[in-house]
Amino acid sequence: MSEHNLQQRNQRTLRKLLIWAVAMFGFAFAMVPFYDVICDITGLNGKTSTTASTEGPSQVVEDRTVTVEFITQRGEGVNGDFTSATRRVEVHPGEITLVNFFASNPKSSDIITQSIPSVSPGEAARYLHKTQCFCFDQQSLAAGERKEMPMIFYLDPELPRHINTLTLSYTIFDVTDRVAATNN
Repeated sequence: MSEHNLQQRNQRTLRKLLIWAVAMFGFAFAMVPFYDVICDITGLNGKTSTTASTEGPSQVVEDRTVTVEFITQRGEGVNGDFTSATRRVEVHPGEITLVNFFASNPKSSDIITQSIPSVSPGEAARYLHKTQCFCFDQQSLAAGERKEMPMIFYLDPELPRHINTLTLSYTIFDVTDRVAATNN
């Protein structure tokens, strides 16, 4: 094989590798928004809506009771308490329910938090409708403050019959530095 042919093969291989690298980068870049769309459509991964439900329930299903459990977790860097007033409630699909959560800031400086929800089983996420939630907005906590944060929700009457219990988990994060960085 001549040196010229070898050089041409190397250049073709290099071009193919570069095309593959660009294609893989583009695919990886597109995966995040694609995943978000799939989660929004299917309720996959327990991802809930990030906006308030504007429609109320169509009816209350009195002959069915579903247990809704609440779990709270603190993300890295959060030192204060984060709890729900109740660990579980029994609700009828279509029934509007209020649950209060509490967060505290033991630090000597103000912080800004953001709470991220997740529902298990993931299939139930599309049937959980929040009309008001502290998770929709960032919450400011003054130094030493303890804050009550309400969440009002209902379960869609179309919730599949095999789902008798669902767990709503919130993880609270300190986003003070991130908010400061975006405001500068």
